[in-house]
Order: sequence, then C-alpha cells, then structure tokens
Amino acid sequence: MKKLTTTLLALLSAVTLMAQGIAFEPEGTTLEQASALAKAQKKLIFLDCYTQWCGPCKKMARDVFPMAEVGSFMNPKFVSIKIDMESAYGAPLAKKLQITAYPTFIIFNADAQEIGRFLGGSPADEFMKKVEEKSKDNSSSQLQARWQSGDRDPQFLQEYLNTLNASYKGEEADLVAEAILEGKEATFANDSTLRMIFMRSINNPFAKSFVYTVKNPAALKAAIGDMPVEMKIKNVLETYHRQLINEHDGTASLDQQKFDQFVALLSEMGIKEADHYRLITLITLSEKQKNFAAYMKYIKEYLANPNLDADDMQLARWARPFSSPTDNSAEKAEMKALLQQRLDDLRAGKRQPMTRVGNMRLSVPTDVLISKVIDAMDGKMPNQ
Repeated sequence: MKKLTTTLLALLSAVTLMAQGIAFEPEGTTLEQASALAKAQKKLIFLDCYTQWCGPCKKMARDVFPMAEVGSFMNPKFVSIKIDMESAYGAPLAKKLQITAYPTFIIFNADAQEIGRFLGGSPADEFMKKVEEKSKDNSSSQLQARWQSGDRDPQFLQEYLNTLNASYKGEEADLVAEAILEGKEATFANDSTLRMIFMRSINNPFAKSFVYTVKNPAALKAAIGDMPVEMKIKNVLETYHRQLINEHDGTASLDQQKFDQFVALLSEMGIKEADHYRLITLITLSEKQKNFAAYMKYIKEYLANPNLDADDMQLARWARPFSSPTDNSAEKAEMKALLQQRLDDLRAGKRQPMTRVGNMRLSVPTDVLISKVIDAMDGKMPNQ
C-alpha cells in the first residue's frame, strides 16, 4: 500500500509539473549546473537568454512558457534554465555565446555543447516547432569541432559559415569568412560568391579584406556600385565602435586597448570621419557614466571639428540628459546655448531645417523640434 501511494504521488507530481508549463530550474542556475542535471536525467538543455528590458522576452515568459501544452512538450526532454544576460554571470556568457539579440533560445546537449539556436518571440506552436527543429540539428557542434581542429577545407568552410549565419553567431562567422577570403583580398571582388561572403559576413574592421577594401574600394564599387560599398564600410565601423564600451551591473567603462587600436586603424585606413567614431564613443561613454562635464566637452569638440557635422536630430538627442526643467546644472546651460545657436542658424537661413531622416518624413521640421526641446528644458508646456 505504501509503495502504491508513493507511486501515485510521483505520478500526480509529474502531472502537476506538466500542467504548469515549462519547469525552469531556479533562477541563478548556471549552465554548468544544468549540464550536471541533464547528464543525470539524460536530457538536453534549453536556455532562455533574456534581459530585464526585453519586451518579447517578457511576453514569452508571460504567455507561452506557462502553457500546459508547452510544458508537456518541453519538460520530458529538457533541463530548462533562464539567464539574465546582463547579470554578473550572464554578461560574460552572452559574450562567449555571441548573443546579440533577445530573446535568444539555445539548445545544448548534456555536455553543454550547442546543438542549435533561434531568435525572437513566437506563438506556442511555432516555438515548439523551432525547438524540435533545433534539437535535431547537431551539425553546429560537429562543424565547430572541425574548425577548432584546424580543418580549412574550402567546402567545409562554406558549410560552416552558412550554419553560423543561420545561428546568428556573428563573431565566429567573421573568423570563418576571413579564413575563406585569406589571400584573396585583392581579387575577391571579381567573384560573386566571395563578394557575398564579404558583404554579409565580414564585420570586423581589422579583417584583412576589410582594410584592403577601405584602402582600395574601386574594384568592389565597380562590381556592386558605390553606395553598397560605402554603406558596408560605415555599418562595420558604426557597429564596432559600440563594442568598445563595457557595461556591467549598471556601470560603464571603456576598453582602452581596443579603443586605441581602433583609433589607430581608422588613421591607417585614412577614414575622413575618424574623429566621428572617436568622439561619438567618448560622448556615449560619458553619458552612460553620467559624467556630464566630459559629455559636454566631447560634444563641443565634435561641433568645433570642421570635418564633422552633427545634424539637427543628433543635436536634439544629445540634449536628452538635460530634459528635466528642475536641472540647473552648468552643463544644461551649455547644451541649451548650443541648441539656441543652432536654432538661430536655422532661422537665419545658415542651415536648412531637416524634414526627413532617411526615408522617414518628420512630423515637424527640425527648427520647430529644437524650439520645442528648448521650451521643454525651460519647463514650458507645448503651445505655452
């Protein structure tokens, strides 16, 4: 009788577990701990990579993960864990796993070797379908092992690059793309496949093919046009400069070594807007550190540089830290003076107000916008 009761309790416990949705391990469970559990239970590992600010992450946690059908699908197969990728444990893990968007869901085997991943929120049926697909695909870890062993067969490299791109593993895709283009820096523009690899997968400004192309863009421009090449160069540099600031537990710091190397590289490549990337990094860092004396110093240096031009929208965005009408700081006064000077220039015809940003039409021209920003800094209501 006692044995029967124990069995019934176990069955009831299992049914309750299934009915409560995904049975995530307690918050704080690490990937290493999940691996030990997965080995003991002969399961795979499901990792939900989330952040506190991610709307789709919250929607999945609220609407999809608690569903009984999702729990019934997941719990027999997976040890499931959730990790805040901006936490003390999560931040270095995010870097190691090359997480660049949220939510990211990753399937590992019991040894914590990645099998597959997918991004973004979705309805329950689509979510379970993606989990099923990525659980069966174990090619990623096998291909990674071949790469790490030194295999550089051209066909293998192409296959591995395709897998990495499908998994949104940009940093490793960069390395593989560089290996494919190694020694072909001066000739890849003549090959459509290699051009595509460069345009899609080279995102490291230090890559030999990128440096060569910046210095010698004519061949690639002749093949695909000026604008795509110029946009590619700009996008790589813009993306990289954002990676120079490390954020952890509410603090921000500059990776000084990478910053110095990047500034030197910009000079080597002859980038005309080199000071843009240097100053915009320092402006962003100062804002995150709430060091507004430095913030204004770099903004004024940017505006004084004859090779740079901050448009009206950028100038208005720089005023955001001083939006409170109760802020009476010297830095706010400096920012307001810069906005007023820009407004005077617009009204005097020295500059033309912006009415569009890219393909987007602004609801009001930027002279009106800047005037409203100044009023808001003074505590005036619209139309006051």
